[in-house]
Amino acid sequence: MKRSGIIITILILLAIVSGIFFFYRENSSTAASIKNQLSSKELLQEKLDIQKTGRDETIRRNKELAEKDKALKEELKEYYVPLPEKKPQKPDPPVVKGIYVTGNIAGSKEHFEHLVDLLDNSDLNTMVIDVKDDNGLMSYKSGIQIVNEVDANKYVRIKDVHAFMNTLTSHNIYPIARIVTFKDRNLSEHRPDLSIRKKAGGIWRDRKGVSWVNPYDKRVWDYDIAIAKEAALNGFKEIQFDYVRFPENGARVDAEAFFPGQDGKSKEDCIADFLSYAREQLKGYNVIISADVFGLTTSVSDDMGIGQKWEKISPIVDYISPMIYPSHYYAGNYGFSNPNAHPYEVVDKAVKDAFKKDEGAEKSAVIRPWIQDFSLGTPRYTGEDLLKQVKALNDNGIKEYMLWNAGNKYSEDVLRK
Repeated sequence: MKRSGIIITILILLAIVSGIFFFYRENSSTAASIKNQLSSKELLQEKLDIQKTGRDETIRRNKELAEKDKALKEELKEYYVPLPEKKPQKPDPPVVKGIYVTGNIAGSKEHFEHLVDLLDNSDLNTMVIDVKDDNGLMSYKSGIQIVNEVDANKYVRIKDVHAFMNTLTSHNIYPIARIVTFKDRNLSEHRPDLSIRKKAGGIWRDRKGVSWVNPYDKRVWDYDIAIAKEAALNGFKEIQFDYVRFPENGARVDAEAFFPGQDGKSKEDCIADFLSYAREQLKGYNVIISADVFGLTTSVSDDMGIGQKWEKISPIVDYISPMIYPSHYYAGNYGFSNPNAHPYEVVDKAVKDAFKKDEGAEKSAVIRPWIQDFSLGTPRYTGEDLLKQVKALNDNGIKEYMLWNAGNKYSEDVLRK
């Protein structure tokens, strides 16, 4: 009995211990489960709080953008272009080797595809495309109020600008928007109040009968900058201002014309002020800014009566593009009776002069010249003459250039790989 009693006692104790163990384990599991549930809830709440903070920040940014946009619309009125929904990153341009492309060619499927194929099979990587051309007409349809009011959309050639830009992106082509600035017969004809005026009365015209808009008029500035902003929104990485000058033959122009709003400001200061204003206005669009200048700006000491003074333009823009076409130099320039017959030497001397202009400057633009891929006068140019110009640039440490041919017919025999 005594032995069996002991066994029973032991069994009872074992049962009690097992019960305690299982109770503790069950409760520990429950506690862990509750703890895990609390942790999950806390994590979920944390995620929700983060999402709410993100939403609040997005709402705040959108509200701030809407307020800025509203103020901008009230300020610019018919020149208004919306701000980017998200501030784009500033482009990192390639070492540009580009060609000029007219609106007509850009809008022609056959011709445009041919040029894309040329870039795909050469060292070329950039297209400088007419956005507003030499006649003041848009290559694609603009949504800007003033552009529509002056009928600058009347000859649209790029029917779908977004599809067009997607093609450039898919072929890794760097897009530059060429905006012909103060030579704008369309704006001048529709808005005579924005034109250069004759002292005798009426609109002043150049020898070809073309009227120009007044570079001193800030409304003209806003017009071109609005087009630049829209180009940036459409995906262009760089804005290139061409004809950012007064008409040539400055002395004759000054004898015949006057510029409302001049108020004693020099032509060179007017052009510099426009480019500074353009840079400021385009800040939020984060595009590269470049300017085309006469080839002679690299060597002459004045503004040639057209407002283009190298020392005043170069510090403002990112890239400066002298048009150093040998055919455009006069007999006697650089000691040559026919500079056109010396493509290497003319380009070599022109860029050396440009470097001298930049010596001692606190800030200067990257030099990216236009060179000649066309014939004008004698001798007729070939691909070999193009290569001589490229070599002159390379020998001076310049690897970037753009080829000009008004008809977009380039020296494929030396360009294609």
